[in-house]
Amino acid sequence: MVARRLGSKLLPRFTPAATLHSHATSFGFKEVNEEEKSQLVGNVFTKVASNYDIMNDLMSGGLHRLWKERLVSKLSPFPGMKHLDVAGGTGDVAFRILETINSVNRRAMEGTVEDDLREETQIYVCDINPNMLNVGKKRAQERGLGDLGSLVWVEGDAEKLTFKDDSMDGYTIAFGIRNVTHIEKVLAEAYRVLKKGGRFLCLELSHVDTPVFKQLYDYYSFSVIPVLGELVAGDRDSYQYLVESVRRFPPQEVFASMIADAGFQKVEYENLVGGVVAIHSGLKI
Repeated sequence: MVARRLGSKLLPRFTPAATLHSHATSFGFKEVNEEEKSQLVGNVFTKVASNYDIMNDLMSGGLHRLWKERLVSKLSPFPGMKHLDVAGGTGDVAFRILETINSVNRRAMEGTVEDDLREETQIYVCDINPNMLNVGKKRAQERGLGDLGSLVWVEGDAEKLTFKDDSMDGYTIAFGIRNVTHIEKVLAEAYRVLKKGGRFLCLELSHVDTPVFKQLYDYYSFSVIPVLGELVAGDRDSYQYLVESVRRFPPQEVFASMIADAGFQKVEYENLVGGVVAIHSGLKI
């Protein structure tokens, strides 16, 4: 693991207008208009929703579970918090947050205080794709969490959130931000809905710097993952897009600068598995 904090020496100011436009209008390695991208990405996740979890296990060798645990540990969830998990349709991150909060409750609270805080806890799972949300709701029922008032499922756009200003204690987005049309709008919305002192956390596939490891990673990404998608999910094209979308996502330090440009302070990132994934964080102060 490598953790780095954004400092004044890292990069000059990032200019979204110049750099983001080409990224925002890309669909994998193809150039498309913005309206078309939203529809194409929606189609991808409609196709992959039913096999999303098993494919995550296969593609990462189960490591995505550890990465999400690390994300949640950085959040430090607490009883009574209001949290927003964006692009979290299958509930993977939300369930972990809720389990962490419940374990804190069991260790530290008892009686009416615990009950009151449990009722106050709200974990909002926001996703633009209803098929992904349906998978999450089904998983919640299977875990006995279906009727729990602390879990709230919301169909919504990360670029145009319906939540009030300064309403959330925390914001997470895992493996979702590279699929949006305008990253800067997503970051601005995250900043808007967070309370002062609230933490932004993003877990995303990123860029490997070590040459030998990069060659192996590229071979696995382009030669193995699409084949897995075809064999397991019957859908090579969607997984080809997912691989390509990683390569179009900004490098770690550029993305850190974008987070800072959105107004966040104490911006830092941690590379996992040599940069295969990175966790970026920032505070609203």
